[in-house]
Amino acid sequence: MSKRAVLEVIALDVEDAVAAQAGGADRLELVTDMAADGLTPAVATVTGIRAAVDIPVRVMLRLTDGFAAGALERLAAAACEMREAGAEEFVLGFLDTDGQVDLAAVERVAAELEGCRWTFHRAIDHAADRDALRKQLADLPGLDTYLTAGAAAGVDEGLPVLLTEAARRGEPGYGQHLLVGGGLRLDHVPALRDAGVDAFHIGGAARPGGWTTPVSAAAVARWRGVLGE
Repeated sequence: MSKRAVLEVIALDVEDAVAAQAGGADRLELVTDMAADGLTPAVATVTGIRAAVDIPVRVMLRLTDGFAAGALERLAAAACEMREAGAEEFVLGFLDTDGQVDLAAVERVAAELEGCRWTFHRAIDHAADRDALRKQLADLPGLDTYLTAGAAAGVDEGLPVLLTEAARRGEPGYGQHLLVGGGLRLDHVPALRDAGVDAFHIGGAARPGGWTTPVSAAAVARWRGVLGE
């Protein structure tokens, strides 16, 4: 339990980013519009945050609510625009109407990233077959992380899946980091850490006043303390 784990915090703006870094966050997930569960932010926000903090920032590539890719060329253009603004790490993930991974869309956007590191986000929690999705994406350049709660409803329901997937680390499709987030609470951490999970993602937990309030450095520091300095 003493080994330091990665703590990723959702940031909406520069104020959030500065507070998250001050609290001990290792990385940011940068989004806008949490009412739609996080969409691609403005370029100005990306450049502002990169100037304000020196921890890694993963930028969301998602134009609409839900997990459909939507306008694929717009997505590809957004990826190019973010890279030109200095973004080096990303978050994405697309499903088709049957809950299968939209491999064409993922490959199209990933091609624009040219090997930049990226996270496949919680679309995996809405997939018809998690294992099949992982195996289809296993060799995509840059994919190093899955953000998952283990279930669409959150970590409370998904904990058994998370523990099972943690135990499969290193198998085909399970070589990426397991980044746990989605209804994550501090009381979930001991079982996850005992299973070898070493990366955690918080959004609302970093904002005790709710999503209309900024990230609290003190709230982030509490998580940092539990996960290890």
